[in-house]
Amino acid sequence: MRATLLAWGVLGYCFAASAAGIALLALVPAAALAAEGDSLWSSLPFIFVMLVFGVVGAVVAQHQPGNPVGWLFLCLALIESSFELAFGYTHYSLAVEQLPGTSWAAWFSSWSSPLSPALIGLAFLVFPDGRLLSRHWRPAAWFCVAGILPVFAVYAFAPGPVSEFPALQNPAGVDSLGLLDETPVDVFIVAILLLAATSMVVRLRRSRGVERQQVKWFAWSASLVVAFLLAAPTAALVVEAGGEEGVAGKVAGHVFAVILCGLPVSAGVAIMRYRLYDIDRLISRTLVYGALTAALVATYLGLVLGLRVALGPVTGRSDLAVALSTLAVAGLFRPLRTRIQALVDRRFYRRRYDAARTLEAFTNRLRAELDLETLGTDLRGTVTTTMQPAHVTLWLRSTS
Repeated sequence: MRATLLAWGVLGYCFAASAAGIALLALVPAAALAAEGDSLWSSLPFIFVMLVFGVVGAVVAQHQPGNPVGWLFLCLALIESSFELAFGYTHYSLAVEQLPGTSWAAWFSSWSSPLSPALIGLAFLVFPDGRLLSRHWRPAAWFCVAGILPVFAVYAFAPGPVSEFPALQNPAGVDSLGLLDETPVDVFIVAILLLAATSMVVRLRRSRGVERQQVKWFAWSASLVVAFLLAAPTAALVVEAGGEEGVAGKVAGHVFAVILCGLPVSAGVAIMRYRLYDIDRLISRTLVYGALTAALVATYLGLVLGLRVALGPVTGRSDLAVALSTLAVAGLFRPLRTRIQALVDRRFYRRRYDAARTLEAFTNRLRAELDLETLGTDLRGTVTTTMQPAHVTLWLRSTS
């Protein structure tokens, strides 16, 4: 009961702090935010992702209070929502009305958010059951804590302007620590995230049964994040080729936020063991439509560029090349999807592919077979091959 109250109390604070931070940012003139390179709309996707982490963490903490993954997710949401409150408070104080403790709010916002990689690393080192792979992974867990200390020191105690707000001086800066500015803190953050990713890969290779399905949920959502990061530059080229330059940059952050939400959601589904075996279907569909999208995008780009070169002397700068390319890609959608689906099934889901082929062959024989005994034998053989039951019995109702 205490764990439940604590979890939902922390989540309530996260929502309240985030709402207060958004309200303060909304009162700041857009020009003042733009001068600092910030905007309200750029903050909203980030806030949404962190609140999803918090909701999933509260649910896991309520049902499995002994699993540290839920509490680590809640701590992540707690830190980031406090960051948003301090961030909005500082902007409001600088642009609208001077408030007490502005420099300290700016100081807190400068070092709180960089702590997130340590929490993420720890959470996925012990995902999904709350335990490390083995005692040999204890140094990795300690490194997630110790490796973030240089990051904290650089952002919290380096003298000079606050990283988030150059107009303010760091109130906790120590002059003798000026060399901290040259510390490559990004190396520690990358190392922590690489350790977490390595742990998940090793766990996936060692796991069996239910645990394997749990890890596959996270691996699926993480692969979507990586795929987006790799595909984003190509997507920008496609949008610009269609004559909508600049649109990709405006929507990329929001799309990426939705994809990032898959990480906590898939982790929550895996830990709660809700419809675990649906992940195989999700992976299949992701592979099919990911490959289909890549093929269609490549075809579209090739056709647009080729047709513009070929038709440029005749049509000038008209959109005929774009229109023809769009029609060609639309016509390729269905046959290409069918071919890719068969390829994915044959390569990654061989048992299902073989079962489908066996059923197709049985259906073809069924049209021509008239002998009931032969048909019964063929049916039992097909069921045994496709479903692999321990025993098969065929019962035929008498017509008399």
